[in-house]
Amino acid sequence: MEINSRDFRVAEGGRVKLDKWPTNVEPVYRSREHYQQLLGEHVARLISLQQLLYAFNRYAVLLIFQAMDAAGKDGAIKHVMSGVNPQGCQVFSFRHPSPIELQHDFLWRTTRDLPERGRIGIFNRSYYEEVLIARVHPEILHNEGLPDALLDEKTVWHDRYRSIVDLELHLTGNGTRIVKFYLHISKEEQRKRFLQRIDDPEKNWKFSVADVEERQYWNQYMKAYEECFNATSTQHAPWYIVPADDKENARLIVSRIVLETLDELEMTYPKANAERRKELQSIRAQLEK
Repeated sequence: MEINSRDFRVAEGGRVKLDKWPTNVEPVYRSREHYQQLLGEHVARLISLQQLLYAFNRYAVLLIFQAMDAAGKDGAIKHVMSGVNPQGCQVFSFRHPSPIELQHDFLWRTTRDLPERGRIGIFNRSYYEEVLIARVHPEILHNEGLPDALLDEKTVWHDRYRSIVDLELHLTGNGTRIVKFYLHISKEEQRKRFLQRIDDPEKNWKFSVADVEERQYWNQYMKAYEECFNATSTQHAPWYIVPADDKENARLIVSRIVLETLDELEMTYPKANAERRKELQSIRAQLEK
């Protein structure tokens, strides 16, 4: 199978039904060794492009990862970004808002961590939690201290989608490229991975009773994700629904999409002008004495 990013991209104004999107597709790789070879090639190219992004210093790239528990967000970030210079890449994870964060608008805490030009920023969960978990668990929304007039279920989600789309359009207009990944895992595969976390002592720490309790809201989450994708996948900040039952395949798809995003920026290394070349020759003369 060849990776065609368009197969996973949510069209602007599309009508997503997640039960129609596969959680598993024909693998890109033929064997474990072939997977490692392909990922190594992707990572090597990514390292080169990240260095170019840093030198070009005109764009920032924001990668957003959302998924149900155990879908492989941490693993995808770890493997795809392995080897990238830490100076040019920042990862932030967002959980329940702190008391201070609850005193601000819902976009405030993530806006503080947006990547600078020349850098790749990664959000492991993001401001999208405010239209996902807060929608499945309305008590979270009601604990945010908003006026009652702003908590109307008929308008609050539409207003938040609009705020998100406006923010992403603003960021795009200021040189930040945004790519959003949803790692699409099946409920059965999640169950298997939860059991593996119980059986593997090195993964016990990643598991809690709350993870299992959230499974009872699976259908509500799927509906929340569908409406989110339909409202917020745009030409300038698209969503990609990546089949995630096969972790290795998902990583290769993600890395290919990241590479395509960077390639589209048409970056070049800064060229020295006449004044800069004269300065360099002066420095050379001093060093050669």
